[in-house]
Amino acid sequence: MADLVIIAYESEEKAEAARQKLLELQKEYLIELGDAAIAVRQPNGHVKLNQLMNMTAAGAASGGMWGALVGLLFLNPLIGAAIGAGAGALSGRFTDIGIDDNFMKEAAGALSPGQAALCVLVRKVTADKVLPAMAPFGGTVLRTNLSAEQEGKLREALKAA
Repeated sequence: MADLVIIAYESEEKAEAARQKLLELQKEYLIELGDAAIAVRQPNGHVKLNQLMNMTAAGAASGGMWGALVGLLFLNPLIGAAIGAGAGALSGRFTDIGIDDNFMKEAAGALSPGQAALCVLVRKVTADKVLPAMAPFGGTVLRTNLSAEQEGKLREALKAA
């Protein structure tokens, strides 16, 4: 089972630095992430999401490749690639993996303009090594599905910043 943690930061830069640190820790096999997105509250009140992967671009690339291959069968790979890229981009646009976008936008609605929230879906974690590494970034826990004891440890680690 994965755990969801949403931590608020005073700026998008601070949230991005925290996400980069999590990605470094993942390379060291100290944490396994299902998703790590940043939700930023814009000055106009809207919430912008910065995902790890752009599903529209990935869909377009994949669709273009498959469309070109199918187009080769009909002796017109350029038209096949164009149709495949369009179909792939459309399907990628409506594909959502990881944390639900609407849930992240709703959670980030509590932020002030300019603030950002790091939304992390954690599959596995070595907490005794990850918490001290993330403590320097500080932040405030907005939402989590951790147990009360685990959430308390996370809040204490973040307060130490």
